Amino acid sequence: MFTLARTESLSQEIRKSRFLAVAGPVADEAAARAFAAAHAHADANHNCWAWRVGQNYRFSDDGEPSGTAGKPILQALDGQDLDNVAVVVTRWFGGVLLGTGGLVRAYGGTAAMCLRAAAKVELVATVSAKVTCGFTDLALVQARLAASPGVRIEAETFTGTGADLTVSLPEANVDAIVRMLGDLTSGRVIVALPDWKFRHERASKPPLS
Repeated sequence: MFTLARTESLSQEIRKSRFLAVAGPVADEAAARAFAAAHAHADANHNCWAWRVGQNYRFSDDGEPSGTAGKPILQALDGQDLDNVAVVVTRWFGGVLLGTGGLVRAYGGTAAMCLRAAAKVELVATVSAKVTCGFTDLALVQARLAASPGVRIEAETFTGTGADLTVSLPEANVDAIVRMLGDLTSGRVIVALPDWKFRHERASKPPLS
């Protein structure tokens, strides 16, 4: 799955109607709704939109015939494996009716063209962890974490003996990173992974009979 690196826009004219698509990354449902509101044009005839955030999605035809605008925009999102993205397609009516099929192609096509032109970044599932280490190991641990793909050091809190590092780890590499830190410091580093531990314990429970 991918999301957008930044907001992208695209405009085209279809049988005298002007269509403007604006697409951008959104963190959650509240941000998606705010994006749709921020990119609506009061002078336009229709401001149709769709967004997806994980399993949650919404779309709006904003006065166009049901199923001809919002749903095609959502299908354009899903067709390009995009998540955490909102799209608004605005129409200024030019006096020529497009029919239901024409509307589906116009809204879905404009959204798809905008999304294809946008810069994308891969969405990687992450786990939050706390890494506790002493001053003697701190510089080495920081350097090795910084060099590990997908790892981010979010915060550092210094203690009397060392530091607590709040880090974001790619979920697929958590076990390997924990082993690497243990080997690097001869077991002196402590990695706290409450969420990861919970998931592993839940997955290991036998099914109820």
